[in-house]
Amino acid sequence: MIANGRFDLSHVLRKGLVILAGAKRRAGIHQSLPSDGSRDALRAPGMTARVVAGVAASLFAMSSAQAQPLDKVTVAGWSQPISEITNLLAEPDKGFFKAKGIDLGYVPGSGGGSAIQNMLTGQADIAFTDPAALYLALDKGEKLVAIYNIYPQNVFNVVAPKAKGIRTAADLKGKRIGVYSLSSGTRQNLQVLLHQVGLTEKDVTVEVTGLLNFAPLIQGQVDATAATDTGLLVAKMKGLPEVDVIEVKDHLNLPSDIFVVTQATYEAKKPLLKRFLAAYRDSAAWMIAKPEEAAKIAVTRAINGRDEALNLEIIKLRNISTVSPTTTAKGLGHFDPELMQKGADTFHKLGLIGKPLDMGAVVKSDLIP
Repeated sequence: MIANGRFDLSHVLRKGLVILAGAKRRAGIHQSLPSDGSRDALRAPGMTARVVAGVAASLFAMSSAQAQPLDKVTVAGWSQPISEITNLLAEPDKGFFKAKGIDLGYVPGSGGGSAIQNMLTGQADIAFTDPAALYLALDKGEKLVAIYNIYPQNVFNVVAPKAKGIRTAADLKGKRIGVYSLSSGTRQNLQVLLHQVGLTEKDVTVEVTGLLNFAPLIQGQVDATAATDTGLLVAKMKGLPEVDVIEVKDHLNLPSDIFVVTQATYEAKKPLLKRFLAAYRDSAAWMIAKPEEAAKIAVTRAINGRDEALNLEIIKLRNISTVSPTTTAKGLGHFDPELMQKGADTFHKLGLIGKPLDMGAVVKSDLIP
């Protein structure tokens, strides 16, 4: 039906006539159709040219849809393909993006900053990043737009053994606190948490403990450690003793992750970005509605997904972080602009960025389904 990229209408007509002949036989009409598919066939008793035209039009539409190439959209992630992003990894199984005419690609990263950098260097179209990385890039003069609020709930925390008596952010004064790295979200969110209670890093001792930073906590090398909800979950399942948890969201509920594009991409590809966000919204809604199915798919799609039961618990946590009062009122993906501005103002006060940012010019909701 498609030959060298061209639609073969004569083939469609011949196929339509064959279908029409079958319909006539079932109806008891025995006049044969010419083998060459000539116009005489359109004069068969009880059939009209409009019927054949309708069949041909339907086949044409089907063939045109099959011939349409998918638009490639690549996401630069902050992580490797891990279980908490199963809604993206499930594309070969579920086809949410293909249904919107998109061929989805994924470039792994090592943090929100690397996601933005991979996008800026042309390796991806969209960055799966965080507000902190966005603020830092904007401060450097990059022209970026935040288009979708992936996880409106802040998933960062500070964890301390019960025996330490660290139950509030103010109790962290004078304590040794572990972070993944000095450029990680754990450190940045620790700074935000301290700021909310009038403290700075000068009031604590920050220790770099690496990604598996619960071992130093258990061994007493630090008094508390900055982590995430999923990191804490895994540690508890591996036998972490009873702890107190200080949630950063109770002080500043800044989104954990957002989709960001360049200003140029935002202006030039709005229809494509709308389709992408609609597909992502559908995938997120699926994972919320069917976490058990997602957990099974993660076994084969996620690099850390061998344990289906653990996948399920991680996915449930990520589903919780996907919704908020704002998304309940407006739909998945919507921002709370005041929080995004408050976050930028906090980063400026902390000296993490050198100039004030107007997030009203950066955060856009017009592409959200």
